[in-house]
Amino acid sequence: MAYFYEGTSHTFSEYLLVPGYSSAECIPDNVSLKTPVTKFKKGEEPAVTMNIPMVSAIMQSVSDDKMAIALAIEGGISFIYGAQTVEDQAAMVKRVKDYKAGFVVSSSNIQPDKTLQDILDLKEKTGHSTVAVTDDGTAHGKLLGVVTGRDYRVSRMSLDTKVSEFMTPFEKLIYADKGTSLKEANNIIWDHKLNSLPIVDENQKLLYFVFRKDYASHKENPRELLDAKKRYVVGAGVNTRDYEKRIPALVEAGADVLCIDSSEGFSEWQKRTIDFVREKYGDTVKIGAGNVVDREGFLFLAEAGADFVKVGIGGGSICITRETKGIGRGQATAVIEVAKARDEYYEKTGIYVPICSDGGIVYDYHITLALAMGADFVMLGRYFSRFDESPTNKVNINGNYMKEYWGEGSNRARNWQRYDLGGKGGLSFEEGVDCYVPYAGPLKDNVSLTLKKVSSTMCNCGALTIPELQKKAKLTLVSSTSIVEGGAHDVLLKEKTATTVK
Repeated sequence: MAYFYEGTSHTFSEYLLVPGYSSAECIPDNVSLKTPVTKFKKGEEPAVTMNIPMVSAIMQSVSDDKMAIALAIEGGISFIYGAQTVEDQAAMVKRVKDYKAGFVVSSSNIQPDKTLQDILDLKEKTGHSTVAVTDDGTAHGKLLGVVTGRDYRVSRMSLDTKVSEFMTPFEKLIYADKGTSLKEANNIIWDHKLNSLPIVDENQKLLYFVFRKDYASHKENPRELLDAKKRYVVGAGVNTRDYEKRIPALVEAGADVLCIDSSEGFSEWQKRTIDFVREKYGDTVKIGAGNVVDREGFLFLAEAGADFVKVGIGGGSICITRETKGIGRGQATAVIEVAKARDEYYEKTGIYVPICSDGGIVYDYHITLALAMGADFVMLGRYFSRFDESPTNKVNINGNYMKEYWGEGSNRARNWQRYDLGGKGGLSFEEGVDCYVPYAGPLKDNVSLTLKKVSSTMCNCGALTIPELQKKAKLTLVSSTSIVEGGAHDVLLKEKTATTVK
């Protein structure tokens, strides 16, 4: 007969945290939200970590290169969606990696015999205002000059004016030689009040640019997540179908971590994908897997070699898998069981495999609950879809601004590779909906507020780090009546349009 799990499957809203002792040092400013993303052995450091425990979902309506840059600035990782061509996804990854770095390989290059119109077209294509003029028009050709917005006036110049006529020639440039350190380069930039500094070799071949804005950005955003080359960290989603082509392209583009995007991770297809990565790249390429909802599923993916495991089926706001297929589990119960299996696996093997809670987050405090229950970080779709940086349209509905949002299992997404079980056809029925979410403004403001809530709650529990929260947290189930009691009740709330009678 069928196996029956003991007890009831619970969601985050059915739990509350019970306060613990808080010392005088336990204030939000002292809280560290740094967390591991990829597995590591006891006594070693993980290859990929985050400064905040938040990643954006692998969804067309959430995670593109613009979202990835905005989230990396705040210390998290965006997993760029895979339901697009290999070439387009790799290009998004590359745009993130090229956006900011210590030493930047020039992505805007031109030959001196080109025209002002060519400069404008190139700026439209790349979004960059600094253009290297090289003898062959490549990123590493002989540097002949540089063009910036200060070198031309469209209103006063003919569009067929040659680049050589208005560029700043090499002889007038301040540059640095090969071997200059990043600190030395930044000192040159500040001493000479430059916006950019080209680095050249002994033959005048262009190697890199160092930009003033990158140094200033880090000072303004101390949590920003950078790789060893001072570039933004970015993730990418892959599937279990075209991985042999997609993964090499994403690795070449610079993706820091991959994740298998599937509605159900306890399958041979996921193991095959992980096996491909290990055989081709060993442990140098990091790849997460999922989704699972119990101990057995976690152990399968951990033993298959996953670098992290995603937990959750059917809990997303746009997911109707439970409704259409009867598959899933309450998110809180799933996280608690998988976290316990993760800890047992660590004790047995000395290998810590981080877990990501994916779905079921409705309120900000649910993030803290997920962390307390054992998640190392959370994946959010609806949360990030509301912001300016998501790739969807902002629309006005009955006087209210909304953002479009749709599930990967919807007909609009047509991401059959995420949901098929070895078939070659499209989705035969929907597992996601097409909808709207309230527009919430810029990512930075919203994430900052959310993290303040998380940090404050951690202090109420006497914890200054996520591991400390997981050790000290005390959780209690609440009744439906208790949930009502937790909000405003038995009062008449003041409306914004109400007037005071004197």
